[in-house]
Amino acid sequence: MTNLSKSVVIGTAGHIDHGKTTLVRALTGIDTDRLPEEKRRGITIDLGFASFETQAPDGSPLRISFVDVPGHSLFVRNMLAGAGCVPAVMLVVAANEGIMPQTVEHLAICELLGISQGMTVITKADAVSDSQLLDVTQSIERFLQGTFLGKDHAPVLPMSATTGEGTDAVRAELAKLAVRIHRGSSDALLRMPLDRSFVMKGFGTVVTGTLMSGTMHIGQTLHLEPGGRTVRVRGLQSHGLPQQSVEPGSRVAANLSGIDANEIHRGQTLVSPKTLSPVDTIDAEVHLLQGAPALKHRANIHFHAFTSETMASIFLYGYEAVQPGTVRLMRIKLAEPIVLVPGDRFVLRQPSPAGTIGGGRVLDTHPEARQRKAATVAWLDQLTTACPAQQISLRVARRKTMGIALDALSAETGLTVDAIRGYAGPALQCGELLAVSENLLLSRENFLTAASAIMTFLGAGIAVKSSVLRSRTALGPEVFDYVLSSQVREKKFRLCGEMVSVHSVDDEFLSADTERLAAVASALREAGLAAPSVMELARKLNLDEAEMRRLVTLLQRDKTIVRMGDDNLFIHSEALNQLSARITLLRGKLMDVAGFKQLTGLSRKYAIPLLEYLDRQRITRNQGDQRLIL
Repeated sequence: MTNLSKSVVIGTAGHIDHGKTTLVRALTGIDTDRLPEEKRRGITIDLGFASFETQAPDGSPLRISFVDVPGHSLFVRNMLAGAGCVPAVMLVVAANEGIMPQTVEHLAICELLGISQGMTVITKADAVSDSQLLDVTQSIERFLQGTFLGKDHAPVLPMSATTGEGTDAVRAELAKLAVRIHRGSSDALLRMPLDRSFVMKGFGTVVTGTLMSGTMHIGQTLHLEPGGRTVRVRGLQSHGLPQQSVEPGSRVAANLSGIDANEIHRGQTLVSPKTLSPVDTIDAEVHLLQGAPALKHRANIHFHAFTSETMASIFLYGYEAVQPGTVRLMRIKLAEPIVLVPGDRFVLRQPSPAGTIGGGRVLDTHPEARQRKAATVAWLDQLTTACPAQQISLRVARRKTMGIALDALSAETGLTVDAIRGYAGPALQCGELLAVSENLLLSRENFLTAASAIMTFLGAGIAVKSSVLRSRTALGPEVFDYVLSSQVREKKFRLCGEMVSVHSVDDEFLSADTERLAAVASALREAGLAAPSVMELARKLNLDEAEMRRLVTLLQRDKTIVRMGDDNLFIHSEALNQLSARITLLRGKLMDVAGFKQLTGLSRKYAIPLLEYLDRQRITRNQGDQRLIL
């Protein structure tokens, strides 16, 4: 198995017969036209693939792969299937023709797809005089001004595939471009849109695509969506070389078991089981191109994302038509489901006359069906400029008092659960978000709403059974229990057995112990994890040991404090909750006693019982001299 230090995928773009395929052949030695009709007609119809090995500017090995796309206007849908998965583009313009209609459309498509890296090659440089080459170069540079391929961002290089002139300069610039390309994020769930499927003799079903995110390895079980088919990875190749595993941004050929090649089609996506599902309704931010016709409410258009294509209907917020050159929020209903996540880019084309009219980015793949339009627009407006951490908070908050599970949030955002924990960490620490359980998040605002809902069913002096109260408030069991226990700890509610009542000075359950209980609880809260012993606490509050033990027992029964191993050490539950949330952020790592002491600043006297508590709570698992954080 071979692993290169870096491999990148670059797409071609440009008008028909401007020499894209010939250019790729000159750079790689591979003819990407594989279909008999392509050979007969001399034009590219479907996607082609080729690659070559070179060195990065720092001397490290580098493999550059090309997705060669058709330039004919009739095959733009195939061009979109190739351009949708590449991080950079090589725009090709023939010296003897200059800028042509598909040059314009292909560049617009690249910008709509959010491609921000690339270069421009002027082919057939040997077919014109030096003065003509200078004129066409200047014309191309003017055309590219203000785009990601503008003169200040990317070079414009002449080349002749016939004479070989300029080939070395193009290869060198491709190597520089490859270094600038950012690989897929490790925060995202595994996803590979498929562009081909075929049978290889001796191997069986093979699919190809660009791995957008995640890591794929031999022996892995995956799902094929739409369809929900379970497949297993028998073998892998990346850029023509056998691999044990492949990283994001690689061209991948995967040998699959559990499915026949004729059951797979372009537009399907390989994902990890129980993560991403195809969706048929999205909220999006759409940019309509200058020169495009106005886009009306309920218009039917072609929707292209990655290797997928389907018809779709536009539903505008506000109903007034979208004017050319403007940006609008809208809901898009797809005729066929596609695997999409927030941030994905797409292109819109009108059916007749066929042409690209705009595109944009996905904002939400799980829009709320019964939400008022004004509230939805306000929420989407916030989402358009929010950073990932803010997006997490917005998504938790819109789930109201139900909260949202981490695995559901992962499917909604396309991020791994670990990435979500990382982004949510600061909000959890400051109390903007609350960890109701290990897997459920709730916003502080909705926590207060839930507490208010409980309060409305509790009158002064009235006690209600907790099960009845939960039914009346319609809160989920986890949220109800969390809010109730929190309010009991804060002395706003009183829980006696199964009966809940409002905590007040006139409460029949209050006694002369109230002030002393509050003093003990306050002292332990202030002490945090380094809590004093029962005897030390008794001396500090000027109480005898027997009375202190009685008070501690009452607080322990109320779950305000938790006993650590023996009868002498008790720690306030708030400090333990904060510790648990802090440790959970390190999930998957190993930690020994010394590391725990360094993390918390505690001595061994406290570290050992706290680690044993974390073991009991299944936040850590004892593995010899170390703990695995679960």
